[in-house]
Amino acid sequence: MTQEELDALMGGEIDLDSVEEVVSEETEDILAKDETSEAELDSKEDDDTEPAGYGDDTAHHWPLPATDENKMVHQLDDVTKESEEKAGEIFDIIENISNELMEKEEEANKTIDTLTSNIELFKTLTQKFPDVAAFSTSLIQNEEALIAAQTIIETMQNSGDEIMNVMDIMQYQDIHRQKIERVINVMRSLAGYMNTLFEGKIDDSKRVSSAQHIVGDTHNDVASADDIEALLAQFGN
Repeated sequence: MTQEELDALMGGEIDLDSVEEVVSEETEDILAKDETSEAELDSKEDDDTEPAGYGDDTAHHWPLPATDENKMVHQLDDVTKESEEKAGEIFDIIENISNELMEKEEEANKTIDTLTSNIELFKTLTQKFPDVAAFSTSLIQNEEALIAAQTIIETMQNSGDEIMNVMDIMQYQDIHRQKIERVINVMRSLAGYMNTLFEGKIDDSKRVSSAQHIVGDTHNDVASADDIEALLAQFGN
């Protein structure tokens, strides 16, 4: 409220009810402006957490920093090394399982030989002593055990065949490793070519220092000498 409005109010020239309405409207306008300012401030604080123009839709456009975690050849070298180590561990486990199956198969064959001898014996005893029930019962038990042992051997042989198939499939891991190594060699060759392409006859330490500002520049956001050296060192790595 201005001084003139206040004088008019004291002189009775202005209705008090209308003044209250005006003051109420002014108060609401002030509160609304305060809320808008707070919202803009919060929005600005949120924007400060990420670069201008950065968002989920544009994140893939931003290059990652050249650290050990993001260097492409470095990562591919780690992949080939770790995959080769893990593949070797898998082959060792498969080989141990295969060897154990072969040992158990040999033991099962010995058991079959024993059961076969028992069956021949109990057959003879059953024929000579048909009234002795123990001989016929033992004959039946040994025949059932022989069938079970033969089934076990067949299962172990099938498992051995499956293990061989797994080993054949694992050979593709070595092919994949060779493909990745070929990509690495191409990338390294390209990097060497690019370095040679940008190579100069004058050593960088003997070059004339670049001008910080040139006539016609529309801004002063130029890189400092330290920034340029850091960038060159980064490309050199």
